[in-house]
Amino acid sequence: MTAELVRGQNHPLDRTRVEIRIVAGGPVVAGVTLGDAQGRLPGAESVAHPGAPRLTGIEVPGRAAAEHRIAVDLDALSAAVHRVSVLLALAPTGSGGRSGFGAVAAPSVAVTAPDGTAIAGYTLTGLGAESAVVAVELYRRQGAWKVRAVGQGYADGLAALLRDQGLPQAAELAAAIEGAAGQAPARTLRAPVPAHRAEQPGGGPGAAVDHPAPAPARTPATDHPEPAADPSPPAAPSGGAPIDYRHPKRRTAPAPAAAAPDGTSAVPRRTPAPPGAVPAAPGGPPPPVAGDAAGWSMDERLFNQIWGMFEDLARSVAAYRSAADFADSRLAKELDHALADPRDRLGTAADAARAAARDKHAALVARAREALDRDLAQLVAESEVVEPALPPAFARWDNPVWQGYRVPPEPPMAVRLGDLHLPEVPHLRIPMLVRLPLERGLWIDSGRAAVLRSGGHPPEREYGRRELGSALTDGPPDEAELRRLALETAVAVAARLLASHPVGDFAIQVIDPGGAAASALAPLLETGALPEPPAPGAAGVATVLEALTRRVDLVQMALRHRAADALPPDLDTAQQLLIVHDFPHGFDDRALTRLRYLADEGPSAGVHLLMVADRDRAREYGPLLDPLWRALLRITPVPAAHLGDPWVGHAWTYEPPLAPKGSQVVRQVLDRLAEARRADGC
Repeated sequence: MTAELVRGQNHPLDRTRVEIRIVAGGPVVAGVTLGDAQGRLPGAESVAHPGAPRLTGIEVPGRAAAEHRIAVDLDALSAAVHRVSVLLALAPTGSGGRSGFGAVAAPSVAVTAPDGTAIAGYTLTGLGAESAVVAVELYRRQGAWKVRAVGQGYADGLAALLRDQGLPQAAELAAAIEGAAGQAPARTLRAPVPAHRAEQPGGGPGAAVDHPAPAPARTPATDHPEPAADPSPPAAPSGGAPIDYRHPKRRTAPAPAAAAPDGTSAVPRRTPAPPGAVPAAPGGPPPPVAGDAAGWSMDERLFNQIWGMFEDLARSVAAYRSAADFADSRLAKELDHALADPRDRLGTAADAARAAARDKHAALVARAREALDRDLAQLVAESEVVEPALPPAFARWDNPVWQGYRVPPEPPMAVRLGDLHLPEVPHLRIPMLVRLPLERGLWIDSGRAAVLRSGGHPPEREYGRRELGSALTDGPPDEAELRRLALETAVAVAARLLASHPVGDFAIQVIDPGGAAASALAPLLETGALPEPPAPGAAGVATVLEALTRRVDLVQMALRHRAADALPPDLDTAQQLLIVHDFPHGFDDRALTRLRYLADEGPSAGVHLLMVADRDRAREYGPLLDPLWRALLRITPVPAAHLGDPWVGHAWTYEPPLAPKGSQVVRQVLDRLAEARRADGC
């Protein structure tokens, strides 16, 4: 299965001869740099570009084009080469200038075998005024090669990119590359066969083909920063055309589409409205349509549409807040000016000046709010169309789609781990979708002090109580209530991950040394999703961690040496979710080391960590555990404003994925999974 990377993620390579396939929204120059262990270039001879397209083990195209293929033979590279960086630069326009990548469709990069078999894909979203970018890099680690999605852009162009890699003659080489790209003969290439699943007419799951899919950046937690897209706005296109600030996948302007295997355009830039759809009002926005985004399947189109809604809401609210701040600043300055002379502080002139300043302030805020309300109305209408159309993995627990749930034949591209909203429009919930397979563990923070510090909402807030859907007591939750809600959230997340995978592809293990989670784990135990109760005490902790550490070691060695058939027959190849409760009770120094190892190395070997913990209870370990907390995506069992977007840094309020109060939907889904396991003989 193709790995769909987001910025900063990596994926192991199971071969050393690969192709880098690039599809962009306009002509780009493609090149490769060969760096040492620190990514530094020894000289211009380590750069493959249109003027020097061939290096030992590398061949790049000879001129700028919208599509490229780069051939790479890693075995042929010198032992001194540790990083193979793939760079893209926008070709200069006829006037000698260039727009940024934000003015064109987001380029996509796919790493494939020479025969076209897809290995990993990455779409470079979030770029703005940058005209050169390091798209991906292939790098050595412990004798094996991996690919990493980089997406590092440079507004000052190719020269800045090369200079950042330590090349002294960066400006001269950049000018030579751009000159050679415009003179060399073009190389004829066919569009690469897409590599994410596409439903073929008349075909079922077995009729799917693979091609690379867009992969938006993960939403980082503000207390665990990750590389984020450059929030600077894109440069204006040449000719004075207005700037389109929307997400590249949501713009209506046509863009080159990858070709289907039969040579026809596989997916239009925007999906046409279905028959019977309400036509757009003259001069108004088009009516919302579920799946109205780029993608090779309905799930992918819905995923990209939700991602676009998230970005649209972030930017619309940022514009409103900026305008309101400007109005406040202007009001303060005008009042200061009106009252600067003590002789003017009394009388009708002073009153008139103050009234005029406040009227201007009110008018500015009103115009800003009018623009925001217009954007919000469109987003709310889109949400009302999209939410009912979501598949189970993307849907809330109260969505009727769960009533007809069936075990999927293959995992989806993402799962919903809660909702996000901003205070300007608390009723508009944006699904928080996390890509599969999980590239990062989860931490459900059960600490009362930490939740309240991050802006946790007490349950008496009406919308908070309604959305949580759990039997909360009146008043702020105490520590016992938070621990109970944290365990409920963990079970709901585990159930959703189980329900999103085929039978036998996902398994649950639990560490609960004190047995305090027995009642919360009852649905998992009674339906067989958790085969047996967690072993108690420190011995139980050591047994589980030792087995999972051994599994990670064996799988990594098998991947490194391409010897999957050599894995022991008793090794469970299903992905594992380890739920850790009551941490650090029962953990000694050896267990802590293994837990940190699983957090760092487990995801690449199919072992995922879900911590249900209060960080304050582990304060005695000091900074020893800081890397562990930073490696996990922190979520909370009650609504809390602690997640930040990568564009403008809003503090988004996260709401956990709990089922409505009194609902049996989670138990019903687990029962259907149990029936499917029995039917499958598992």
